[in-house]
Amino acid sequence: MIYSIALILILGFLLSSLFTRLQLPGLLGLILTGILLGPYGMDLMAPELLAISADIRKIALIVILVRAGLTMELGDLKKIGRPAVLMTFLPATFEILAVTLLAPKLLGITLLEAAILGTVLGAVSPAVVVPRMIMLIESGYGKAKGIPQMILAGASVDDVYVVVLFTSFLGMYTGTGFQAITLLSVPVSIALGLLGGLLVGLGLVVLFRAFHIRDTMKVMLVLSACFLLVTVEDSFAKFIPFSGLLGVMAVGATLLKKRPELAKRLNDKFSKIWSGAEIFLFVLVGAAVEITSLGGAGFAAVALIFGALVFRMLAVFLAVSGTNLNAKERIFSAMAYTPKATVQAAIGSIPLAAGVEAGSIILSVAVLAIILTAPIGATFIDRTYKTFLTKVNGF
Repeated sequence: MIYSIALILILGFLLSSLFTRLQLPGLLGLILTGILLGPYGMDLMAPELLAISADIRKIALIVILVRAGLTMELGDLKKIGRPAVLMTFLPATFEILAVTLLAPKLLGITLLEAAILGTVLGAVSPAVVVPRMIMLIESGYGKAKGIPQMILAGASVDDVYVVVLFTSFLGMYTGTGFQAITLLSVPVSIALGLLGGLLVGLGLVVLFRAFHIRDTMKVMLVLSACFLLVTVEDSFAKFIPFSGLLGVMAVGATLLKKRPELAKRLNDKFSKIWSGAEIFLFVLVGAAVEITSLGGAGFAAVALIFGALVFRMLAVFLAVSGTNLNAKERIFSAMAYTPKATVQAAIGSIPLAAGVEAGSIILSVAVLAIILTAPIGATFIDRTYKTFLTKVNGF
């Protein structure tokens, strides 16, 4: 495992730096590193490391979502209002419906299989979107109109909504059936996740006021508390719907609200942790990509992915209608909400393992979606934010 970690860090750094120098997103180099070193490439990663890959990816997501909370000013989010709420479910719904309607004609699969594929593709990638929105908030671009805050909040809730639908449609296929009450778990999961994060955040504020603790130890305590929140989600999923990742964001937001100076210092430390966590996150996403399955994807799959994204972008335009965003800002919001990576890598192979007849097709399209949309979406954000968004004075 030590050898694998060394390879990940060295090759990941080199390829990320190379792609950055070529004015391409560094994450593309990291994903490529994972594909090369992973079980579907040269198979140089230790099985022990691959066995805990999902946990490592989740830890990296926790790090970036804590940072998201530490930069998320609730006052800014309240100003956005309706568009922020619509962004949590409307774009994903449009994309899922588009895939459900288009996939049977393009790929020759059944309507239910197309719905499962739609939910696999429907989630935006927090790993790609959230770090970039944090960068925009910290540099002041689009901050006055709440554009990065809106996208950041939407990307975090979007995944909860899509995964619940994925579980429901897969249950229909495997015979356990679809229960309408399952959809109620979405708002309950969001509400309980936010409440849990708020309580944990308040508890940390009390702890930090009662005891003199160095900032480094505070970071460790915050991370430990967030790990417990995510563990609650995994342990009680069958009994209580609970979004641990939203809880993690709420912890950071509570610290920012109650102790803004401390939140700024902690954010600086978490940004340093993210430098290493980012490498492991995207390299292990690349390792999870079954590149051999791409043989089943062709022009029809590409047409499906981009056709569905058009519907997703239309939904974003609909969500921000009636706001003071100009044309460039609306285009930026729509394009920034397109990258796929983490969720697709996590659930893309589940339908095949569950015995879905079109499972191999679903996996192929999921892999292709990661390879196409993650670099395109990231490149668009990186190249256009300075010209499409207005910078707040003082930043």
